Amino acid sequence: MENIVVFSGAGMSAESGLSTFRDGNGLWDKFPIEEVATPEAWHKDKEKVLQFYRIRMENCVNANPNLAHKIIFEFEEKYNVQIVTQNIDNLHERAGSTNVLHLHGEIMKVRSCGTGLTYPIKDNKYPSLGDYCPEGHQLRPDVVWFGEDVPNLLKGAEIVKNADILIIIGTSLQVYPAATLIHYTKEECTVYIVDPNTIPKLDSHIHFKMNASEGLNKLKGELM
Repeated sequence: MENIVVFSGAGMSAESGLSTFRDGNGLWDKFPIEEVATPEAWHKDKEKVLQFYRIRMENCVNANPNLAHKIIFEFEEKYNVQIVTQNIDNLHERAGSTNVLHLHGEIMKVRSCGTGLTYPIKDNKYPSLGDYCPEGHQLRPDVVWFGEDVPNLLKGAEIVKNADILIIIGTSLQVYPAATLIHYTKEECTVYIVDPNTIPKLDSHIHFKMNASEGLNKLKGELM
């Protein structure tokens, strides 16, 4: 059974109504990155950061997996499928996918500022300032902010190394170091790109210039 690795980005969830920070008229227009998604922002105004991620969690809870998420799950009928995603939402899992690595954390978890341990959010109740872990430390979003290390990067590289087929979907490959993962493929790996935009660094691969659902539906016809 061949190994499919899906490397997904924000465009994967855009059809589910989750805006990216490069889109206009979205959540990121109201909350600039430097005010809510950096360690400096956290130290300056913890409540504002928590408010932002509370909204993001609510948006994710209210969103539903789209056709692209569901097709990726269908690939498990014929392939060993592993997903490496830059997204913090849980739409891959809610579509049924069983092997998902989140490079940039998970919106449905929080992390202790003291121990680094993570905890699932219960009953969709996002923490506020003054909510602590069992050891008495403030809880923060379990999200990798700009300027922080990406703990799962090496795990992601090992997964990509084993891909017989790599599907890059919904990412412009402008977020580093996550974008470096595409360089870990073995020579005989077949690479597909599903994205409506031209990505010059990948112009030698098979590119479906379509949105996630349309492109994956076409790719399903080839792979299934």
